[in-house]
Amino acid sequence: MKLLLKLPQLLRFLLIFIVSLTLLFVLMRVAFYIVFDDPQSPISMSDFLYSMWIGLRFDLRMSVIMTLPLFFLGWIKWLSPFKYTFMRYFWLFLLTIPFAVMALFYIVDFGHFAYLNSRIDFSALRFLENMAISSQMVWESYPVVWITLAYLSVIAIFIYLTNRLFINIAKVESPKLSIGKGVAVGFLAFIVMLVAGYSKLSQYPLRWSDASFSKHPFSNMLAYNPTHYFLDTWKNGRVSYDKKIVQNYYPLMAEYLGVDNKNIETLNFKRSIPAVKKFDVKPNVVIVIMESFANYKSSISGNPLNPSPHVKALADSGLYFKNFYTPSTGTARSIYCTVTSLPDVELKGTSSRNPLIVNQHSIAEDFKGYSKAYFIGGSASWGNIRGMLNQSMDNLKLYEEEDYSAPRTDVWGISDADLAIEANKALAKMPEPFFAVIQTSGNHRPYTIPDNAHGFKVRTDVSEEEVKKYGFGSVKEYNSFRFLDYSVGLFMSEAKKEPYFKNTIFAFWGDHGISGYSGEHTSVGESSSKLGLGSYRVPFIIYSPLIKEPKVYDKVVSEPDVLPTLASLVGIPYVATTIGRDMLDEKYDNNRFSFTIHHSSNPTIGLIGEKYYFRTKADGTNAGLYDIFSDEPLKEHSKENMELMKRMKDLTYGIYETSKYIPYFNKRECSEN
Repeated sequence: MKLLLKLPQLLRFLLIFIVSLTLLFVLMRVAFYIVFDDPQSPISMSDFLYSMWIGLRFDLRMSVIMTLPLFFLGWIKWLSPFKYTFMRYFWLFLLTIPFAVMALFYIVDFGHFAYLNSRIDFSALRFLENMAISSQMVWESYPVVWITLAYLSVIAIFIYLTNRLFINIAKVESPKLSIGKGVAVGFLAFIVMLVAGYSKLSQYPLRWSDASFSKHPFSNMLAYNPTHYFLDTWKNGRVSYDKKIVQNYYPLMAEYLGVDNKNIETLNFKRSIPAVKKFDVKPNVVIVIMESFANYKSSISGNPLNPSPHVKALADSGLYFKNFYTPSTGTARSIYCTVTSLPDVELKGTSSRNPLIVNQHSIAEDFKGYSKAYFIGGSASWGNIRGMLNQSMDNLKLYEEEDYSAPRTDVWGISDADLAIEANKALAKMPEPFFAVIQTSGNHRPYTIPDNAHGFKVRTDVSEEEVKKYGFGSVKEYNSFRFLDYSVGLFMSEAKKEPYFKNTIFAFWGDHGISGYSGEHTSVGESSSKLGLGSYRVPFIIYSPLIKEPKVYDKVVSEPDVLPTLASLVGIPYVATTIGRDMLDEKYDNNRFSFTIHHSSNPTIGLIGEKYYFRTKADGTNAGLYDIFSDEPLKEHSKENMELMKRMKDLTYGIYETSKYIPYFNKRECSEN
């Protein structure tokens, strides 16, 4: 304490303020750990301590940055908060504003992680593009009033304590220092602030990539400071392609895709696929995209809670692809991938929101002579999918919440059960053959079950502990998942009453999964959680009265493969211009992989094979090869599999770089050539 009194007033204030604020940030990180740590996939003590150490340095940097104006200007007599009341209020205001912003980031970050299992980054700005929908979803999902009151209380406490600190420091005069000592103290303080902000004794300062030290994703996420991480990720703009890099990977990609007319100069990816008639009729196609339908949560995986018996019955009676993956999380990204047969590698926002690339050739447009319809329970303005769908498909009838007689349930529009009934009524009146997509959205916060649930019964005989044991965040989420499954069953029971049913091919899959783990019953087991595969692995089912023999496929397939597969199954000629390949074409079976991307300013990209999962940061750091079925899934296996490692790495970057390039040259006219 005596040593503290020997410091000038400004340095006393800064030392106490910075240390206190940094400790507050550390407490918030501990709270984040307590709330979100997955007991099924805990991080090691060494990872926890190192995450806290890295995080402490990020927190200290943010505290230092917040006080820099005061540090540089507070020495000036006329600007001193300790000599003039007006200047005290001025500096109090300048400290409160950034603190309020940071506090808001912490609130949003907690909600964002609870929602998407990822820290808040620049891509969260996509929610602002549909402000009305996002605001309503937040209002219906969270206790907004109480959170707001708590937020305002924290700001009030900060103002009170900071003001008291100013007053108390002002009561004890600064020691008298000679000019030489004053300069020395000021220079030493500057060095301390510089070291605290730089945070590394090396050529480069502490960067957010330093948080990516562990193979366990939660360890890395725990280290982030939400404001710092958001600002870091904001630095990147939209992705751009490099034609020379694409040409470098072109021979590999052309071989992988089966391009006959290879041309490295023009980068031709076009394949004209002839029709192979499989049925005596021209089948209708109905796609049902199920919101957040993670495989490990479903009955298909053997989940003891049996949350999806209707979807399981479809899998048992149709063609079930047990190793089907979506490239990423996010519904808008999934819709883009379905329509274009390309993974969405856009970093800022989603590709559906990029006006430069929404006009894409889609294999859906090659369903010549087909009526086309798209059913969504809410508004197609969400994610700008309206623009993408209308730009990519002619004569599309888009059904939204105002087109239905059913009442609006919540922010996502009408309920999935009502959507099932409404869509079936519309399909029964459509001229055949038709191509239709039904996009569900109810398995989503706020997990609303409508009053008129068409016979669905909410389960109340399960505990929070039991549902969490098998992969659900709450009983409410578990019942929402069940309601989605019930709605699928309702749709199929209604469809069976209509003439179109006997001549229709139905396809079902989840738009994405959710990172997590649901017990030893899962076929991938704990590695699904530690490797994050639960975010991508969803069931894919093709069901039709026209398909007489059910079959289960083990091959690794992916969402870009959906439309090529359905077009081939229906027996129509089509033009493939992107990376999707027919799941049923055996010529690809010795070279089956699924590309993944976790979006950030330096995204994590990867490739899932039959046994191994390769993943790396896009800049080449943190590359590793992991055994999907291992009891030690985070153990790295590249050294003993160098050839496979190189093959998967090359294909990962080949798909990634090609997927950046193709959207700018995949215009609608491709389908007419």
